[in-house]
Amino acid sequence: MYNDLFSIGPVTVHTYGVMTAVGIICAYFIAMHRMKKRQMSQESMDRIFGLAIFMIVFGYLCSKLLYILTIIPHLADGSMTLAGAVTGGWVIYGGLLGGLLGGILYCRWKKAEFWEYMDVAVPAVAFAQGCGRIGCFFAGCCYGLETDSSWFYLEFTHSAFAPNHVHLIPTELIMSAGDFLLFFFLLFYEKKLQKKEGELIGMYLMLYSIGRFLVEFLRGDSIRGQIGVLSTSQFIGIFAAAAGAIILINRRKYGRNLEEVRALHEAEKEKAEADQSVVSVKTDGTGDGE
Repeated sequence: MYNDLFSIGPVTVHTYGVMTAVGIICAYFIAMHRMKKRQMSQESMDRIFGLAIFMIVFGYLCSKLLYILTIIPHLADGSMTLAGAVTGGWVIYGGLLGGLLGGILYCRWKKAEFWEYMDVAVPAVAFAQGCGRIGCFFAGCCYGLETDSSWFYLEFTHSAFAPNHVHLIPTELIMSAGDFLLFFFLLFYEKKLQKKEGELIGMYLMLYSIGRFLVEFLRGDSIRGQIGVLSTSQFIGIFAAAAGAIILINRRKYGRNLEEVRALHEAEKEKAEADQSVVSVKTDGTGDGE
């Protein structure tokens, strides 16, 4: 595939970067739409931009840091430079963990309800990941093993990452499809099955980690690192899935009922409308008693 879209002087715009940006923008608007549907207050909606910035910054920093840790052997033997590592790949799990850390820090700073914001954000994150994996498809990174299939394969011709002119399992598209399916499943779960606040993040971590663990067996890019017989992502995924199960159990036991949360939002909305009405009356001058 073609990762280079066009160049303006020394700057080249890559499809991977464009799809990542598309994913982030879509995730932001999805989260905003979900907040409106939940009738969250304007104050809460105003915080979503700051929350997104914190999650993106911490996500990218931790994603890069974990990537550098996985390629330490390549740095040690000189097959890769530190500059190449900084400008090179990312590790999704580092991004997820960093994003969660950013979300926790932001919510603590603003004294906001973390679990509620994660319920809003998690499906949007899954959608963004699906867009990002389309970027992987164009770039040729995260490629699959060689395959003898005559129809279910990718063949790169201009990739700087994947072997060219070879039939490869389309792991990038498999992961993208899985992320989009996870997005729709989380929406279904929220509508039909969710009872307590905070369940979505536990469900997301479990399902994403299980799916990623299985797809890793089809990956052909060995640079992502190994821990014993498992890839780095498989090793981390075991703990991520366990953490998701613990969170889901904990939230079902101790989380706020969704009915309680909805009632709280309705009360906040009514109060805000009432306050706005009072302000309007005073501004119109009809409440002066003259």
